[in-house]
Amino acid sequence: MKKTLRLAAAAALLPLAVGACGSGDARSGQADGELTYWLWDSNQVPAYQACATAFEAENPGTKIKIEQFGWADYWNKITTGLVAGNAPDVFVNHLNYYPTFAAKNQILPIDEQVEEAGISTDVYPEGLADVWVSQDGKRYGLPKDFDTIGIFYNKDLLAEAGVDESTLADLTWNPEDGGTYEDLIAHLTVDANGVRGDEPGFDKSKVEVYGLGLDENNGAGVGQQIWSMYALSTGWQFTDENPWGSEFQYDDPRFQATIAWFKGLIDKGYMPDLATSRAGVSVNDAFGAGKYALSTNGSWMIGSYFGYDGVDVGVAPVPVGPSGERATIFNGVADSIYAGTDDKEGAWKWVEHLASADCQKKVAEAAVVFPSLPEALEVAEEEFAAKGVDVSAFTLPIEEGATHLYPITDHAPEIAAIMGPAMDAVLAGEADASSLTEANEQVNALFQ
Repeated sequence: MKKTLRLAAAAALLPLAVGACGSGDARSGQADGELTYWLWDSNQVPAYQACATAFEAENPGTKIKIEQFGWADYWNKITTGLVAGNAPDVFVNHLNYYPTFAAKNQILPIDEQVEEAGISTDVYPEGLADVWVSQDGKRYGLPKDFDTIGIFYNKDLLAEAGVDESTLADLTWNPEDGGTYEDLIAHLTVDANGVRGDEPGFDKSKVEVYGLGLDENNGAGVGQQIWSMYALSTGWQFTDENPWGSEFQYDDPRFQATIAWFKGLIDKGYMPDLATSRAGVSVNDAFGAGKYALSTNGSWMIGSYFGYDGVDVGVAPVPVGPSGERATIFNGVADSIYAGTDDKEGAWKWVEHLASADCQKKVAEAAVVFPSLPEALEVAEEEFAAKGVDVSAFTLPIEEGATHLYPITDHAPEIAAIMGPAMDAVLAGEADASSLTEANEQVNALFQ
C-alpha cells in the first residue's frame, strides 16, 4: 500500500512539512475534462490504469491522468499542493493525514454523495469505514483496501536452524522473557563463527544473521509493523478511545515494558541496532540478502518479500501475547477529493468508481493488496494462491477478531515530532523506556 507502504506508520507520522520539498503544479496544463489522480504505490499503477480505462469508457469526455510518487515525496507534494491551491483532483489518502486535511477544509466530505448513491458501509470489515468519519460526523473516504501485520521468514534459514515452520503458528510472547518468540529469534541469530544466539560463546558484536530485522524507522508513536503488535497484545491501547481519542497512554507500564523488551533484543545482539538499520539498506532488502531470518511487516509488502530471487519465503502470524490473543493494527486507505477541484461531480464519480467492486476486483487481480470489499478480497486471495503465496497469516487476525484500528486523533504531526525523537533515544540506549512518560505528558498537552 505504501510505496509499497513499507514506511508504514513510522514514515506516516513524519511531520507535515509544508514547503519541505518542491511541488509541481498538479493542475497546470490540465485539459478540460481531465481529472488528476495521485497515488504512492507504483505496484498498483497498472491496476488503477485499468480502472481508469473502464471509467473513461463509461464517461466519454473525461480523462483520468494518473501520477505516482514515492511515499515521502508524495506527502510533501500533497501538503504543499493543498496549501498552494494546486493539489490533484483526487488522491489516495492515509488515516494519519486526513484529519489534518479535513480540519483545514482542504478535502471534501462525501456524505451526501454516498447517501444518494445508496452505498452501504456495512459491507466492509468491522470498523474499517468508521475511521474515515471525522469528529463532527462527516465522511471523507470509502475504504478500498486494508492491511494487517505478519512475520515474513526465510525458509532456508529456518531449515538450517532445525526449526519446523509449523511451530511459528503457535508462538507466544511476553515482555518478561519474550516467550517462545524470543527463543526462536535467539536461535535464528548466528554470529561470524556460526554460533547461535542461544548457544555458549555467541558473539553479539559480530552477527552475520540477525534473528529479527529492525525497520530503519522507529515507528514514532504508532510502530505499525515494528512494535505495535507486541504492545497491543498486552491489552494496552494507544488512546483512551479510538477513533478520536484525546489522551495517549505511552506512560502505561505495559507499553513501557514492551519497548524495554524490544530494546533488549538489540542489547542481546538478536536484532540490529538503530544505526545499523539506518545504514542505507531497507529492512526488506536486508531480509532478501539473508541478513534477517525474520522480519515483521505489513501485507502491503508481500510482493517485495516474495520477489527476491533465490529466497524461499513464508509468512507466519504475529505471536499471541499476555492478553491471550494476537494483535495487529487494522489499517486501510481511501481516496479523497481536493476541495479546490474544478470538477467536484466528476471527482466524486471517479471516487465512487474507485470504491466499486468492479475496480477493486481489477486491483485484486494484481495480487498486491487486500481489497476491502469481500467479493474482491476473494479474488485477491485466489490470485495470491495462484502465485504460491499463502496469505492466511494476514487474514487470521481478522477471523480471530484480533485487529485494532489505526489510532485516529488530531495533532498527528506534532505527536510524531515528540515521539520520534523519544523512541530514538530509547532504542539508541540514550534513555530508558521510563522516559516515555515525559513524552506522553508532552503529547497529551497538545489536547489541552
